[in-house]
Amino acid sequence: MTGHSGVWPDSTTIEAAAARIRPHTFRTPLLANAALSEAVGTEILLKCENHQAGGAFKARGACNAVFSLSEEEAACGVATHSSGNHAIALARAARLRGIPAHVVMPEGAARAKRAGAAAEGARIFDCPPTMEGRIQTLEAVMADTAATLVHPYEDPRVIAGQGTVGLELAASLRAGDTVLVPLGGGGLISGVGLYLRQQRSDVRLIGVEPSGADDALRSLRAGRVVPVSPNTIADGLRATVGELNRQIIDQVVDDILTVEDEAILAAMEAVWRHSHMQVEPSAVVGVAALMAGRLRPAGRVISILTGGNVDVGAFDFWQGSVQA
Repeated sequence: MTGHSGVWPDSTTIEAAAARIRPHTFRTPLLANAALSEAVGTEILLKCENHQAGGAFKARGACNAVFSLSEEEAACGVATHSSGNHAIALARAARLRGIPAHVVMPEGAARAKRAGAAAEGARIFDCPPTMEGRIQTLEAVMADTAATLVHPYEDPRVIAGQGTVGLELAASLRAGDTVLVPLGGGGLISGVGLYLRQQRSDVRLIGVEPSGADDALRSLRAGRVVPVSPNTIADGLRATVGELNRQIIDQVVDDILTVEDEAILAAMEAVWRHSHMQVEPSAVVGVAALMAGRLRPAGRVISILTGGNVDVGAFDFWQGSVQA
């Protein structure tokens, strides 16, 4: 179940998305950090989507999709499945437009994310913590509500919205820079990649995913979507890469790296220590790849911090589960 027509966004589509979402989202900061750069061994800049409306980059895609809907499409509201950040973003966008949001969330979703979606007015439906469980529950919800699907990543409107991160980065990039993008379902890296390949082909684009949820890397090698059973603390990167996203990634991404959960925890701690930002595990996989020596960039590195919606005390819990 997807929300796509198969048409890829381009730089013009992404620029139109930027204009559409401007009243409802923030232009997030790109921050240099000398102490963190020293810790990771190269000059690093952080694109702080944890400062975005709703606490994550997902606000961009959700707003673009919701405000692109016709009156007929919006009449019965919108529906989606999400581990959390897209749920918050879609509920917020729906509230701003004055329509209902029906959100399927897996059992065990982060409390902060569930609370965030509820606070934005989402009607939440629980489902088993599997992709099959998500889809089956979402199909039932849509049949009952007649809501319009806004897929969390396999939707050109969502991809175009996420691509506005690349638009904001483009003017600040230098030839030879490397952009590190957390990779789950693939919406963010698809949008950023489509924009940068057209506007800044002189930079490298690398996706980073947990080794316990390495379906994108496997899918890229196989030439088809290869689902895995995810086992990682990075809950926002557990989704299986979409087929549309896989096709785009194959054309616009230079490489995909994987990192262990131990490296993710170390990166969370480093970001907190050196920048005083508490971000979620999914946000720091790029920093983790640098700290673990997974790449040796020649130029600067821009790492996208995708979100900051994390439960208080979760770090100690994750640390215990990884060490167990």
